[in-house]
Amino acid sequence: MTDRWAVISDVHGNVDALKAVLAEIDRLGCSRILNLGDHASGPLAAAETLNVLMARDDMISIRGNHDRYLLTPPETLGPSDAVAAAQLTNAHKEWLAALPATALVEGVFLCHGTPDSDETYWLHDVTPQGDLVDRGGSGIVDLAGAAPVSAQVLLCGHTHLPRIVQLATGAVVLNPGSVGLPAYDDVTPVPHVVQSGDPAARFAVMARGQQGWDISLHRVAYDTGRMVALALAHNRADWAQPLKTGWFET
Repeated sequence: MTDRWAVISDVHGNVDALKAVLAEIDRLGCSRILNLGDHASGPLAAAETLNVLMARDDMISIRGNHDRYLLTPPETLGPSDAVAAAQLTNAHKEWLAALPATALVEGVFLCHGTPDSDETYWLHDVTPQGDLVDRGGSGIVDLAGAAPVSAQVLLCGHTHLPRIVQLATGAVVLNPGSVGLPAYDDVTPVPHVVQSGDPAARFAVMARGQQGWDISLHRVAYDTGRMVALALAHNRADWAQPLKTGWFET
């Protein structure tokens, strides 16, 4: 039987998308799930999300930048982090605090942004004009930083956009896309918008073969209604529209 591992990232409190993805992962017979962080932050269902994640004994999770933020003083939090943090119990916070920044699992390296930063885009870049573009191969190599040179696959999230790049060394860098938030805006390094144009939940599957890992990108449609309603209940149309349409700007 082929050994299959699933890769997920950026759930952002969208427990309904998470449950749909996990059901598909289980249907595919994946033996392990690698989770790249930003689990709970958002005006959605943070506690429900962490309850689901914490119950999985087949999952290896690392922390993302928003997982760090959730453990900082409440007065420092942005509006999405503040809604999520208010839902968390001490057990949730202890679980988040124990997560490592990176991990290495049988030659597969996990990070949230880049090996050296959970706030830097690895496979994408933002121009001074605020346009999101694919990062070129030399730039991707330059950001490899502390990644183990022996790693066959390098996993990252953070941009919420699926992409696979093979480096000159033969190693593959994979972003599985976002489980729970297909579009958003940010102001760092300059104001910009990230949007997949697809409301479906995203994940990846790695199948171990004789020539290494075969990687496939997957999408799962799910009923977005409850999550859209939660976003609107917190006056966050900027979350509701991406959840419903996959677009931040139309």
